[in-house]
Amino acid sequence: MHVPDGFINAPVSVAAGAVAATAVAVSLRGARRELDERTAPLAGLVAAFIFAVQMLNFPVAAGTSGHLLGGALAAILVGPFTGVLCVSVVLLMQGILFADGGLTALGVNITNMAVVTTIVAYAVFRGLVKLLPRKRRSITVSAFVAAVISVPAAAVAFTLIYAIGGTTDVPIGQVFTAMVGVHVLIGIGEAAITALTVGAVIAVRPDLVYGARGLTAPLKLRVNGELVDTPAAEPVPAAARSHRKVWLAGLATSLVLAGFVSFYASANPDGLEKVAADKGIDAKVEDHAAADSPLADYGVEGLTNSRISGGLAGVIGVGVTIVAGTGVFWAVRRRRTPENQSGPSQVGESV
Repeated sequence: MHVPDGFINAPVSVAAGAVAATAVAVSLRGARRELDERTAPLAGLVAAFIFAVQMLNFPVAAGTSGHLLGGALAAILVGPFTGVLCVSVVLLMQGILFADGGLTALGVNITNMAVVTTIVAYAVFRGLVKLLPRKRRSITVSAFVAAVISVPAAAVAFTLIYAIGGTTDVPIGQVFTAMVGVHVLIGIGEAAITALTVGAVIAVRPDLVYGARGLTAPLKLRVNGELVDTPAAEPVPAAARSHRKVWLAGLATSLVLAGFVSFYASANPDGLEKVAADKGIDAKVEDHAAADSPLADYGVEGLTNSRISGGLAGVIGVGVTIVAGTGVFWAVRRRRTPENQSGPSQVGESV
């Protein structure tokens, strides 16, 4: 759903940029409460992982593909404010280095893909986990449903922005039907990736999943035929529970996905590209300002072997994103004020 330059007129692009800048500023402040010694190093990894998985377009319908947006995944793993920042970092790297998503449309893309998806997904997720039993499966189910809903929500947001500032005269009802229809299908793929990833992290380190904190029901023992709460165990200090293995595993997975698996991604246009071509939305599309970038279109300039070129570009993208993201999140973490030092309680191992 990367909107290129030329789809949305200048006044609305500027307005969307103001909305995006405000959302990022609010998220920088809110992330101070979410980031701690566990999540700060992992937030950069989450951004890099989203970048890598976004390279894996999957087929969803005849001649159409989709890819992860990542708002739901980021919000559940590291928190909604930090999630907005994670996806925003990815979009910034993609726009500047890979000519993916217009630079004048960056505000539109952050609003659609970072802000809307994260807010909608986390609201749905929190609502579901309060209703469902406090079990590990409930968290993954909630993550699945939240991700499914977040993608068509972003499609609706794009349609509204296009209705206000679209540069071509296309019946908005047709745009709405086409965008929501294809992105419901893409949302299923998004949900599967999100639920699998959240479930995998919960299985090994539930304390690292922001959305699972404080959701643990106390363990119970049967005594004389009655269930009683077990004595609370002493919490293991966060500093003593190294996240290094999770970080290394996540980095290795991101590099493999971007550097190797991405070669086998679907070459079909994604949902927005397909709708734009079919409905004429792209009639006034403009050349990207970074079209001459040596990494434009996810390839390395000068390399003729497409497998090596695309794989190397993916590896570079993962590296740049994790460095940029980690730098941002460590800076935010260092600015935490004393009153923000207490975060949500840790989730226990029984999740």
